[in-house]
Amino acid sequence: MDETAKILVIEDNENNVYLMKFLLEKSGYEVIEARGGREGVDLAVKERPDLILMDIQLPDISGEEATRRIRESPADGDIPIVALTSYAMAGDRERFLAAGCTGYIEKPIDPERFVGEIAKFLK
Repeated sequence: MDETAKILVIEDNENNVYLMKFLLEKSGYEVIEARGGREGVDLAVKERPDLILMDIQLPDISGEEATRRIRESPADGDIPIVALTSYAMAGDRERFLAAGCTGYIEKPIDPERFVGEIAKFLK
């Protein structure tokens, strides 16, 4: 994958956004940010990113709902959407995948492994 891949980060926590943006930009990715689900859906349609990092707990609509809306939108149903979640309960992975997520990464993110995990979804 071209290292200038565009990644949409949909996350309301400033610290998480800062860390992800820092790690991704340092690795040569372009980062677009949204602070809520609705804004994330709009940006997904407008920007057509190569990958979406989706927080599950958002202030307006849930990450699951935002994922469903992106999948139903003209954005392109093939964009990999990776759920970011501190929920690691039994059945959650299946729920996120059923909502349309391609995979998921547990929070807190591990800076040593994060970019490598993201790269797998960009192939």
